[in-house]
Amino acid sequence: MTVRPAREESENATTGQPAREESENATTGRLDREKLYAARLHAVRVRPYLATALFALHTVESRDVPTMAVDRHWRCYVSAAFVDRTPVHELAGVWVHEVTHLLRDHHGRSDRVARERGLTGSGERLRMNIAADCEINDDVFGEGLPRPEGAVHPGMLGLPEGQLMEDYLRQFQLGLRTRDAGWLDCGSGADGLARAWDLGADGARGLSSQEQDAVRFRVAEAITGRPGSTPAGWRRWAEEAFHPPQAWRDLLGSAVRSAAYGSGAGDDYSYGRPSRRSASVPGAVLPSLRRSPPRVSVVIDTSGSVSDAELGSALLEVAAIARAVGGRRDLVTVLPCDAAARIVHPLCRAEGIPLMGGGGTDLRTGFAAALRARPRPDVLVVLTDGQTPWPSARPACRTVVGLFPRARRFRSWSEDDPDHVPAGPPEWARVVDIG
Repeated sequence: MTVRPAREESENATTGQPAREESENATTGRLDREKLYAARLHAVRVRPYLATALFALHTVESRDVPTMAVDRHWRCYVSAAFVDRTPVHELAGVWVHEVTHLLRDHHGRSDRVARERGLTGSGERLRMNIAADCEINDDVFGEGLPRPEGAVHPGMLGLPEGQLMEDYLRQFQLGLRTRDAGWLDCGSGADGLARAWDLGADGARGLSSQEQDAVRFRVAEAITGRPGSTPAGWRRWAEEAFHPPQAWRDLLGSAVRSAAYGSGAGDDYSYGRPSRRSASVPGAVLPSLRRSPPRVSVVIDTSGSVSDAELGSALLEVAAIARAVGGRRDLVTVLPCDAAARIVHPLCRAEGIPLMGGGGTDLRTGFAAALRARPRPDVLVVLTDGQTPWPSARPACRTVVGLFPRARRFRSWSEDDPDHVPAGPPEWARVVDIG
């Protein structure tokens, strides 16, 4: 983070510190902690929801750091010369900038991106730092925190605002537009690459992973408590902090098991074993409530809007659904459906099920055909892209909907009526995004 040099004044207007004393600090190389902490207090006043995170940072004076930088253990390394020449209100912005890298886990995300995309070397880590700055600088500045001269933002690279680090990283390379960002070094807390000045995991005053999560949770609480006073990027982050993304296969399996083994699923009365309450009714035999293994019917959307790859994925999910109900393939049936319901197939081998279709989409016929089957299913699983009308009434069994990903779900889909937008899955269905 670069800032313009402070103007010479007889006295600092924010801290009241004489200019002569600041000059002495610069001459001796001592860190002016009073000014540094005054800037942190200013940051807390203008961004109160970040107070927990700002006070959780442990400052470390370092001559090796060009400005201010953070490591993945929540230490903030500070250059005394940088503090001396930077106005307090701009230092406050740097405080917020650096702690935002840590709150949004840019070091962990950079490590994952580097592994997935095979990015190595200091040049790629610089790109990650620039991309991370583009993500946060449109939220950090303004409303009491002026943007310092030279601060990286998406407009410098000709990119739109409001995107994530991973998105920005795909859209630019080091070149003419980034030549002025070679100085950029927010530390390993921004890009995951360890620096020479890092104290490491065993160094003093670092936060454990549990303590870091606790800080993030407290900040997310503060943001959700006053949602109207925070930027959209922070509100999105807070929502994910409370509800972190989970693997969709685990979610789908959990939804199916919950529906299959929930109260009422597979329950029926039987005279094969009299009820224990029969003794209280002389001369009468009462049936007992018995639980039979749950039956699952899977409706697969085979309309033209579903790709071959998604149909292949659906067959894999059918096998996973069978495992979720204890491996009883005889209890699972599969029903391909586009605008009309096809044949109900018992599940022997998922690879042998013909997924016929390719026309329009009306899964209401699939719902009706599955519910007409005997014995009737206890759980109905629907794998679709969501571009279909839905039954107006709740089915007589539990329903799980697996949605294939779409860039803009529920856009216009009717050739006869381009302005028609189908409704999303009904409230009575458990919905899981697939992929």
